[in-house]
Amino acid sequence: MAQWTSAVGAAQLARLLGSQQDRPAGPGTRRPPAYRALADGVRLLVLEGRVPVAARLPAERELALALSVSRTTVAAAYEALRGEGFLESRRGAGSWTAVPAGNPVPARGLEPLPPEALGSMIDLGCAALPAPEPWLTRAVQGALEELPPYAHTHGDYPAGLPALRAMIADRYTQRGIATMPEQIMVTTGAMGAIDAICHLFGGRGERIAVESPSYANILQLMREAGARLVPVAMAEGLTGWDLDRWRQVLREAAPRIAYVVADFHNPTGALADDDQRRRLVDAARSAGTVLVADETMSELWLDEDVEMPRPVCAFDPAGSTVITVGSASKAFWAGMRIGWVRAAPDVIRSLVAARAYADLGTPVLEQLAVNWLFGTGGWEEAVELRRAQARQNRDELVGAVRRELPGWEFEVPRGGLTLWVRTGGLSGSRLAEAGERVGVRVPSGPRFGVDGAFEGYVRLPFTVGGAVAEEAAVRLAAAARIVETGGPSGGEAPRTFVA
Repeated sequence: MAQWTSAVGAAQLARLLGSQQDRPAGPGTRRPPAYRALADGVRLLVLEGRVPVAARLPAERELALALSVSRTTVAAAYEALRGEGFLESRRGAGSWTAVPAGNPVPARGLEPLPPEALGSMIDLGCAALPAPEPWLTRAVQGALEELPPYAHTHGDYPAGLPALRAMIADRYTQRGIATMPEQIMVTTGAMGAIDAICHLFGGRGERIAVESPSYANILQLMREAGARLVPVAMAEGLTGWDLDRWRQVLREAAPRIAYVVADFHNPTGALADDDQRRRLVDAARSAGTVLVADETMSELWLDEDVEMPRPVCAFDPAGSTVITVGSASKAFWAGMRIGWVRAAPDVIRSLVAARAYADLGTPVLEQLAVNWLFGTGGWEEAVELRRAQARQNRDELVGAVRRELPGWEFEVPRGGLTLWVRTGGLSGSRLAEAGERVGVRVPSGPRFGVDGAFEGYVRLPFTVGGAVAEEAAVRLAAAARIVETGGPSGGEAPRTFVA
């Protein structure tokens, strides 16, 4: 019986390998043999999760043809991978990817490191900050006081607690977007909201237009739902969307859904202006595309003089085109897994009905905690703490990276939690691998793209500051030296660091 659970075609693997930039050859450095470069490329794809474990690889002859190399080169690369534990083979069943014994299975998303690993590893993979105390504790205490009446019920609220739905609707109304509680569904985080939307509107094989780059975890969620992702390149720098490209994709590809982050885009930090929002909504309406607007970063402006545009749904007064997703997880705390959907009442009813076959509902206690924050003014005070912390971290991280890596390029966003960095021609995938060896975890650019795009980038979140930001930049510089010089596989040993 075959041990593989999926397959990677020769053309697909060739595209992924082709996206990896060659390592620059420093003085006295010789390029590796072709078979070694191929083996290294496949290993990197497995380590990053871009080729899953237990995926059947193409036959040697097929891959050789796709890469325009000899079959001997592919055979030698496969043999090297088998010797290192990254490939297993069986006569008649082919060859499939693996990880060596003792190695963790690579995550395809950006999951945070376990707390016990933080003593020796600086985690720049997860864009999430610690809770803004004392507001988390106060919110939970307030929720416990409100819990007794709910404890006498079944506790199953597929659309969310009525009190929280009404509170969220009021908050939209106060922003100038008249909203009824019937237009709100509470979900288990923004991921739960987008998962429900994708299953309702984007069945297997449906096209979904996405910004390029976009949020890695959402891209993976959509892939696993069977969607066909259609990337739309962002405009240069922090200027938001390229509307000409969006109109072309919506007109020609006719995607069922388009997913966008208009407010401090993840990962670039771009902020779309009012005119861009209006024009994109009009284009989506004309194409019959459902526009999903992710607002999870909308309250995280970091500079005091930022003038926030109107919400995307403000340009869809009939409510026929835009579905809005919000969350407490970015603005407040990632551990507060409360999200919501704002849409037309009939869409909310369909989402609620479909939820019966998914997670049934969202934890009552956490809903009560968010409702307490909204109702007492605690939310505004907590988010202001979050902005101050993220602002300081941003400024300190930017300063540290500019000192240690002056050849890296980026524009400093005025909000959000992430810095999108061009790495001076170095491979982001190789930097991520070298970073693990020197004690800094950083996600490479291709995680945020489709089919291997953005190899020359990494994403740095505003989650560390002060001495930790300085040390993170030092370790990134060490990783860059390893990549530049083709250093030994052992790399530099990470130092234990206590924040």
